[in-house]
Amino acid sequence: MGGRLVLVGCGKMGGALLGGWLDRGWAAADISVVEPDAASAEHLKEKWGIAAVADPGELDPGAETVVFAVKPQVMADMVHAYRPFAVGGAVFLSIAAGTPTAFLKGFLGADAAIVRAMPNTPAAVGRGITVLCANPHVTADQRAACTNLLAAVGETAWTEDEGDMDAVTAVSGSGPAYVFLLIECLAEAGVAAGLGADLAARLARATVAGAGELARLSDDPAATLRQNVTSPGGTTAAALDVLMAGDGLQPLMTRAVAAATARGRELAGG
Repeated sequence: MGGRLVLVGCGKMGGALLGGWLDRGWAAADISVVEPDAASAEHLKEKWGIAAVADPGELDPGAETVVFAVKPQVMADMVHAYRPFAVGGAVFLSIAAGTPTAFLKGFLGADAAIVRAMPNTPAAVGRGITVLCANPHVTADQRAACTNLLAAVGETAWTEDEGDMDAVTAVSGSGPAYVFLLIECLAEAGVAAGLGADLAARLARATVAGAGELARLSDDPAATLRQNVTSPGGTTAAALDVLMAGDGLQPLMTRAVAAATARGRELAGG
C-alpha cells in the first residue's frame, strides 16, 4: 500500500500539514501516514478517515515525497528505515529542528535528495512561515513540490545557505513563543496598572493579534506603523521611551535570538 506522499508523524505540526494538504485538494488516497502511536493513529482515522501504519515497511517505497514530522531526538532511531524510499527516488522533506541534511544523508545515502525546513506553529491556522534549504541532489521539480506542500499552511521562503537555519529557527521557529510571552507580559502590566485580570488578558490578546494582522496586510514597514500610533509627547511616546531605551526591547530581543541561535548550533552539532 502507499500513496505519492508519505507523512511520518502526525502530531501537532504533522496534523497541521495534513489538514492543509486535504484542504488544498489532496486526495486522502494519495497520502500515507506512518504513526506508531496507537491513540494518534485512531484520532487520525476518526478525523480524516486515513488509516496509518506503524511500520514504513508496509508501504510501497515508490512515493515521490517523504515528510519527516517527528521530534529531532527520535530521528536517529527511525530514519534508516526510509532508505528504500531514497533508492526509489523520493525527496525527503524534514521539519525536525536542528537536524542537518548531512545527518539525514548518513542514513539515507550519499545521493539522497533532502530538504530541510523550519515551519512554525501558526501553521495550525494557516498563518505559518517556513524557510526551506535543499541539498545539491534536490531537483527543481522537487523544490517546487516541497514549496507547494509547505505553502498549504502559510508563507514560504528559501535560503541557499543551510547555516542560516539556526537563526531562522531562533527568529520564526521559536518566535511565536516570544509573541505569546509579550501577551502575557502586557496583560500582567495591565493588571499592575489597575485593570481586572480578565479584561487585561482580553485587551492584550486582541491588541497583539490585531496589530499583527495590520502588519501583515499593510505595505508599510513596522517602523512606520509604530510611528503612526505615536503622537509626540503622548502616552505611546512615554511607553516607547522605556521600550526603546538603551537597555530596552531591542537589545533584549537581540540577546534572546542569539541565545536561541547558539543553542540550535549546539544541538545540530550533536
